Amino acid sequence: MAALPQSFYVPAEEEPHEMTLMQWPVDPYTYRTKRERTAIQTVIARIANAIAEFEPVIMLADASEHAAAGKILSGNVELWDIPTDDLWCRDSGPLFVINDAGDRAISHIAFNGWGRYRLPSDEQISARVAEYMGVPLYESGLVGEPGGAEADGRGLVMAHESSWINDNRNPGLSKAEVTDRLAAAYGADRVIWGPGVKGQDVTDAHIDGFARFTGGNRVLMQHDASAPDGPYNRATAILKDTLTAENMEVEVIPYAFDGRIDEVCYYVNYYVCNGAVIMSEFGDPGPDAIALDAVRRHYPGREVVTLNADMLIGLGGGIHCATQQVPAV
Repeated sequence: MAALPQSFYVPAEEEPHEMTLMQWPVDPYTYRTKRERTAIQTVIARIANAIAEFEPVIMLADASEHAAAGKILSGNVELWDIPTDDLWCRDSGPLFVINDAGDRAISHIAFNGWGRYRLPSDEQISARVAEYMGVPLYESGLVGEPGGAEADGRGLVMAHESSWINDNRNPGLSKAEVTDRLAAAYGADRVIWGPGVKGQDVTDAHIDGFARFTGGNRVLMQHDASAPDGPYNRATAILKDTLTAENMEVEVIPYAFDGRIDEVCYYVNYYVCNGAVIMSEFGDPGPDAIALDAVRRHYPGREVVTLNADMLIGLGGGIHCATQQVPAV
């Protein structure tokens, strides 16, 4: 595959979408019983149906799953015959790029199960979507996940080193080499790095659980109010200082914690679609209210829809992780 031409770039998530892609979870090693599969598929259907109130949604799934999926997906969700393993379309799905001439393509970042798992169908999704849609696929020379990078659509990308400069994804590549390839993959001019934290979670601290560009020079971040000296907070503080030095307006909100699953709950792992933001709520009234107010202020004019996402958090992700936008051209 050829390298991405310089005219292409990843637009900001809040720019208009043609549609949203999602993946139907069936992996037998993750969801070992019919009850587990039904539970997670119900959550994914709830998210898809919520987004479909605002823009078209495409659910990628093997044809053998279409009848069952169709029973719980709304009529605004279309099924494509593209086999999947798990639900994390932000990571294994295609990274779309556009140019000013109105062309669209896919910038291919090879997915290897976060350097930990073998998900053979998910590893092929970008290529299969490119073929299905008839769009070119350009090689980045990187292994990783788009959930590990955040683009402002104006030439800037931020990411955690732990998710990219890591032998489980890009062995033998220097920080400079990864930086150049990541910027090129996103059609960006610069990459702002935070340290992140290796090994604390399956993603090695994907940036979309910690910090998001919200338009202009604004960034919305999270911190763990219960453990100020914890590894995530130390890493987030360094990233905040770096962003502030870049003249970014940074707002920090607290995490919530769900006692049932004993996991950090990521409010900023929301999805921005046409006219709305789809975000998680966790049943903790104080942090829930703070996060909702912050998202409404950062995205004026958009409806904010809150959903229970506890099951995704227990699996190591959130609503943003389950989605991938197709930018309008």
